[in-house]
Amino acid sequence: MDLDKTTYEDLSIFNHEEEYSVFHQLDFTTTAGGKDWLRYLLSDPSSDLKKIISAQQIICLIRSRLNEWPSGISNGTLMVMARYYDTALDRIPMSNDVVNTWLYKVIHSVDYGLIKYSMIHFRDFIIGMDQLVKVFDDPSSPARLQLITSRIKSLLQHRQLQEMLAASSNHIFSTRENLFYGFFFREGFKDKLFEMIDMYCQLDAWYSMARAVEAHDLSFPEFIDSDEPYVKANGLFHILLPEPVAYDVELSPKTNFLFLTGANMAGKSTFIKSVGVATYLAHVGMGVPAKQMQLSVFDGILSNINVVDNIAKGESYFYNEVQRIKNTILKITDGRKWLVLIDELFKGTNVQDAMKCSSVVIRGLIKIKTSLFILSTHLYEIGEELKSYPNISFKYFETSVNDDRLSFSYQLKDGISNDRLGYFILKSEKVVEMLERI
Repeated sequence: MDLDKTTYEDLSIFNHEEEYSVFHQLDFTTTAGGKDWLRYLLSDPSSDLKKIISAQQIICLIRSRLNEWPSGISNGTLMVMARYYDTALDRIPMSNDVVNTWLYKVIHSVDYGLIKYSMIHFRDFIIGMDQLVKVFDDPSSPARLQLITSRIKSLLQHRQLQEMLAASSNHIFSTRENLFYGFFFREGFKDKLFEMIDMYCQLDAWYSMARAVEAHDLSFPEFIDSDEPYVKANGLFHILLPEPVAYDVELSPKTNFLFLTGANMAGKSTFIKSVGVATYLAHVGMGVPAKQMQLSVFDGILSNINVVDNIAKGESYFYNEVQRIKNTILKITDGRKWLVLIDELFKGTNVQDAMKCSSVVIRGLIKIKTSLFILSTHLYEIGEELKSYPNISFKYFETSVNDDRLSFSYQLKDGISNDRLGYFILKSEKVVEMLERI
């Protein structure tokens, strides 16, 4: 699935202030490597339905067995193991007879102390991996999960690991055992151990996604095998809001263009981003922030929300708006299915010019039946001339004034807004009064 850098930024999938990102809401990983894997998985939305369904199945399976997830593996566990390999130790004797064992412990006491401490964490890791195999090594598991668990199971067959697993959980390793396992992990199992760590980190990323589904009450969408674009969601909300208001929305080839109006702060941008984020998460294989969602597989999402000027290049805000629309048109005329999100088109020019430009763009975009469009605007007037097009639906967010205060319902209504609240806000914020005193 195609998302460019601008769309990722517009939808706040990742953010330099991480706590304000979708990524942050989904991050329940317990390891740094798991977090890296989660970032990778979220950077790879797919248009391959089989891959999407496979991810859904893995997340669903892990979610159903969250209580069985091993608690003995932490980021500290992995850090201790990595440090064990990074630290220069005097060579551990291959022969662990009584003499060699005693000499190493006495002469190399500092190194032995590190080995003894590290082996506790190595054992925790091996026990945890064995637990994961027991929980998920099932012929009915998704193929991607089977591949990982079968590889882990194969690696755990090493004699030294089987001996480690056979010992009771409260068993304290002897000096001989510490050196025996220390030698094995350092000299004979290093590459395989790091392979196991990487597999655990991938599982940790899926575990995080399963935890996120549970924590945010997400639902898995139903994909419709269709050559035509389609989105229908009930109870859709934005995952970044602590107290979101839910929407119902439907876009199809018959009404593939949603013309959205309403005052500032009424909820237009949030709604547009909600649809974009839910569609994106669906293509990652994640649950979506909605009670129910059906959609076709899309080839890409394109947004035009937070356009900025470029002083260094001498490019104006309006110029960059035009360039973004131009690049959008070049992409979506390829016959593939796109979701196109446009918030406040042509803010960088005067009202009359913006109305003319917007009308031209909209009349062109509605000819593209293979894509779905949501466009918000303050240019309510152009809505009247677009009512003759049967594939445009008109929705607005209502704003009311109660006791000289703005009130927002954040509910979608049919029609075109007629709110003119700019001067009211200017006056209510005492700006007019301040200017009169000058």
